[in-house]
Amino acid sequence: MTDGDVTSEPNYDGRGFAERLQRFLPGLTLLGSYRRSWLLHDALAGLVLTAILVPTGMGYAQAAGLPVVYGLYATIVPLLAYALFGPSRVLVLGPDSSLAALIAATVLPLAAGSPERAGELAALSAMLCGLLCVVAGLARLGFVTDLLSKPIRYGYINGIVLTVLVGQLPKLLGFTVAGDGILDRVRETANGAAEGRINAAAVAIGVGSLAVILGCKRWAPKVPGILLAAVGSTLVVHLFRLSERTDLTVVGVLPQGLPRFELPRATLQELQELLVGAVAVVWVSFADMSVLSRIYAQRGGYRTSANQEIIALGVANLATGFFQGFPVGASASRTPVAEAAGAKSQLAGVVGAAGIAAMLLFAPAVLRSLPHAALAAVVVCACLGQLEVRGVVRLYRLRPSELVFSLACLFGVLFLGAVQGIFIAVGLALSEFIWRAWRPYDAVLGRVDGLKGYHDVSRHPEAKRIPGLVLFRWDAPLFFANAAIFQEHVLRAVRQAPTPTKWVVVAAEPVTDIDLTAADMLVELDRQLHAANMDLVFAEMKGPVKDRLKRYGLFTTFGGENFFPTLGQAVDRYVDLHQVDWTDWEERTDAGPATE
Repeated sequence: MTDGDVTSEPNYDGRGFAERLQRFLPGLTLLGSYRRSWLLHDALAGLVLTAILVPTGMGYAQAAGLPVVYGLYATIVPLLAYALFGPSRVLVLGPDSSLAALIAATVLPLAAGSPERAGELAALSAMLCGLLCVVAGLARLGFVTDLLSKPIRYGYINGIVLTVLVGQLPKLLGFTVAGDGILDRVRETANGAAEGRINAAAVAIGVGSLAVILGCKRWAPKVPGILLAAVGSTLVVHLFRLSERTDLTVVGVLPQGLPRFELPRATLQELQELLVGAVAVVWVSFADMSVLSRIYAQRGGYRTSANQEIIALGVANLATGFFQGFPVGASASRTPVAEAAGAKSQLAGVVGAAGIAAMLLFAPAVLRSLPHAALAAVVVCACLGQLEVRGVVRLYRLRPSELVFSLACLFGVLFLGAVQGIFIAVGLALSEFIWRAWRPYDAVLGRVDGLKGYHDVSRHPEAKRIPGLVLFRWDAPLFFANAAIFQEHVLRAVRQAPTPTKWVVVAAEPVTDIDLTAADMLVELDRQLHAANMDLVFAEMKGPVKDRLKRYGLFTTFGGENFFPTLGQAVDRYVDLHQVDWTDWEERTDAGPATE
């Protein structure tokens, strides 16, 4: 059963319950069809994932302004939850760089400098995200992410990337800054460098880690550059005792044990502010997740459900919120690692989660010498991979108007904040849609020798027009915002006609809807035309739109004889009724649809 399936009555037998259970727990279905030959592949892929998940999870926690161990908590739990509820076989959930700035912008101002309070608020934010996702998935609202067009996503992602990069730069230089906005951070970073606060060891490790990760990505993509950078920098710091000799900041010994079950606390005011941030996080995380899910489902030859994906994302966030985590999403960097390592199912993610849990239980000190500069390098490399340059250049070349939307979103994120930026993005997307529907393209049509159909006379000046007949096409739904413009353009076409007009034929095939405001406008337009001895008729109107006019009571007002299945039939009727002698007009009823 797909999301669009509807049954006439509920099925309460055992088989129906089992089918519904498997629908909401795809992991059980996969377990029933699991092949033994996959086990070794999943186990090895899980071990590879463990090595990558540890430094990336800690790095993204650091980027969000949280204690690094929370990045491991927010890695273990989502992997286990998604293994049960997720429809994708290889998608990896966990902390993500695109969410780090949103989490920091939402949580840190409320935490007032307390890492523990920041962690508690971040966990509560994850729970709110989870609730929103589950509700949206059950309500089948997965389509809402389509409101973010590519240009706006480019602007948003680039704004987030630049925000995170600016936040990580001081860590690469070995000192901290306290500025809130991006301008404050840039100014304080510059001041810190001018005051000589740069730590040479941190710079060497950060730059070296960047070189290793980017070099492996460029020349040896199968080599885990993140793992090499993390292990190498840890060994260098430990062997040369750099943390004691140079004041280099390191992770230190992690708390031993698994994350605890906790119920975060917050005031009503804090809940309201967290909810706003949670809406932004959900929008971004599911937009990324839906794209990744479709890509890997196509590669694997199986199907996924957008609404089940958002439910799975919700359950994963709820679970991680109960266990000291923070909001998570699908990873565009770790999912390819799992696929390349040979992962066949979500068991690879379960093995990865088990590996991290084993480290926390039995070897929490293994990463005590891991420098924060190396984690900053991991985050920087992930952000550089998400930076969208080619797409923006393509917009500049092909659609400068959409580049304006992209830049507006970019500057909104940079100067107003990450949370505000996502709402700016949504607002811009809706504004762009309304603008296009408000002032759509319209055309007066004529016949062109040698071409079938009716063509835009502005594009074909040689087109022939029947005396007294205006063929007018409107390329959008008719609704309150564009009704007056439609009326104005029809009357303009009548005034500019080469001969006195007797009939105005609206080529209504592109008109997919007519609301009440537009219907009232059509009545007024019909009255105006009748007063000038002209008739308003329609051709090629879709059945559902015609049904709407009947419901409004306008079908009889205009007259059923004034609705024609095709433009050709409308033209035939006009020519016969008015006995137009136009010998150049040929193949009238075979003219075909309006084009161009």
